[in-house]
Amino acid sequence: MNDAALVALCFFAFCGGLIDAAVGGGGLVQIPALIHALPNSSLATVFGTNKLAVFLGNSFSISRYLRRVKIIWKLVIPIMVSAFIFSFIGALSVSLVPRSLMEYFVFFVLIIMAIYTFINKDLGRIHSDIPIGTREILTGIILGGLIGFYDGLFGPGSGSLLLFFFVKHFGFDFLNASASAKLVNLGTFSAALLFFIPSGHVLWIMGGIVGICNIAGAITGVFLSLRSGSGFIRFFGLILLLFLIGRLGVSIFT
Repeated sequence: MNDAALVALCFFAFCGGLIDAAVGGGGLVQIPALIHALPNSSLATVFGTNKLAVFLGNSFSISRYLRRVKIIWKLVIPIMVSAFIFSFIGALSVSLVPRSLMEYFVFFVLIIMAIYTFINKDLGRIHSDIPIGTREILTGIILGGLIGFYDGLFGPGSGSLLLFFFVKHFGFDFLNASASAKLVNLGTFSAALLFFIPSGHVLWIMGGIVGICNIAGAITGVFLSLRSGSGFIRFFGLILLLFLIGRLGVSIFT
């Protein structure tokens, strides 16, 4: 890899970390850059190397959020465990579930999310103190399992899906939802690495370089989110949803 290609990869890794830290979905930027940078590597190796990088970036962004955001642990921990388990199952099921079916499903879910968020101007602006009981925890476990399975099987947009469900179903503002989504994604990334590392699909040096740039982007993304609040995350999230819808649409219909 020449110097120009490495600089470009580092730039896209920084952008991916920034997007992931704010609203999720940084893989939309980082994975294509890795595919371009590693033309002789399998997709499994690209995905494994990407998971290492985003795991590092996600870990740093969580440490920043925890200093400023109050996490509802009795809800987040069961969701995190459920997402971890089903992410691993999803990774093992890659050859059994048609990727095209998942693309269609997520494509239409993202359209609904974008329309709903755009219409409801106050969605996620104020944190609602919804009592967290058994029903809410069970709902979270189910949603965490579904999104975790999707993340292990396919991946793009899982952070955005988590963000939306924390806002819609549990009354979180976008800032609290973003922090909680990062914790759940830590579980899905860990599960994916448990699959990719033993199978030899992680390039450690490349993953470390991309990971450092991802960390720098994550720190920047958390700073912008904490400084600008839920309004910034809502606006940024809508832009990302439109980009993700467009990208999936091109993949499905061309």
